Amino acid sequence: MVDHVKLAVLGAGLIGKRHIRHVLEEPAADLVAVVDPTSVGQKIAEEAGVRWFPSFADMIAVQRPDGVIIATPNQVHVSNGMEAIEAGIPALIEKPVADDIADGEKLIETAKAKGVPLLTGHHRRHNPMMQKAKQIIESGRLGRILVVNAMFWLFKPDDYFDMPWRRERGAGPVFLNLIHDIDNLRYLFGDIAAVEARESNVMRGNAVEETAVILIEFKNGILGTASVSDSVVAPWSWEMTTGENAAYPKTEEACYMIGGTHGSLAVPSLDIWCNPAERSWLEPFDRKRISVETEDPLVLQIRQFCKVIRGHEEPLVSGREGLETLKVIEAVKRSAVTARRVTLS
Repeated sequence: MVDHVKLAVLGAGLIGKRHIRHVLEEPAADLVAVVDPTSVGQKIAEEAGVRWFPSFADMIAVQRPDGVIIATPNQVHVSNGMEAIEAGIPALIEKPVADDIADGEKLIETAKAKGVPLLTGHHRRHNPMMQKAKQIIESGRLGRILVVNAMFWLFKPDDYFDMPWRRERGAGPVFLNLIHDIDNLRYLFGDIAAVEARESNVMRGNAVEETAVILIEFKNGILGTASVSDSVVAPWSWEMTTGENAAYPKTEEACYMIGGTHGSLAVPSLDIWCNPAERSWLEPFDRKRISVETEDPLVLQIRQFCKVIRGHEEPLVSGREGLETLKVIEAVKRSAVTARRVTLS
């Protein structure tokens, strides 16, 4: 008999519904509850054939899951996470792990003190392509990595901004989209020492940025650039190049370009470019594409969460990792306001 991990999902919005579907399909897990205060959440629970509760307190009074996936609005991630930790229940919290650095520190330190596993939902680290890219980099095949360029360029249609909160500070592509790319870069190259950023809202004129360019200094000496815009028609973004989400058209372009002293790597294609003989700008190139099987990283994330709950693995993306990525984004925003280089402790 398989001892299934009993999971509850908090939040029945867009990402919550995806988690609910994946938990229902996961052989190692059982969905036991949906927690959401709305009638929509109640209906989704009924359709899934599980119990519905309007709050975590209501659920824990009658049912104790082995773990919870927190997909509620960002501003309640910390309070929901604290509820789980106080109950001794491992939690996978959607990114960002917190909407405030100080509150995030309290959350993570409390989880550590009580010995409760806390994970952050930066699911792209679970993508087999990302795993392979990290293996290639760490193998030394590219030589010493010197530079990386990351791009998130796409066009969000005008009706996307019909919701007022999407026009306000904190809802721009730096916080909503670039945070994923920063987490990917931290996973591939390690911690970031400093950033310097500039922002613009020249097209739509909303309070929130629509374009940003960031210079990144990694602690190991690698230099990087990241540019993000939701106001240009372009194929260079994770969404448009990886095929991870079928809602977006897939192109054959790259979103990350990684340069080393003996070769370069394009992501997500995993094309390795090198000189087959002497390294020189006058020499021809050899291109080799590394193959990897595709799997849905959201599915792999839930599967790993089950293993963490059972004590079989350590989290691939811990709460601390999620907070360190959030600190970089906060530094980017601070640099854009002050037009200065910002160091991270």
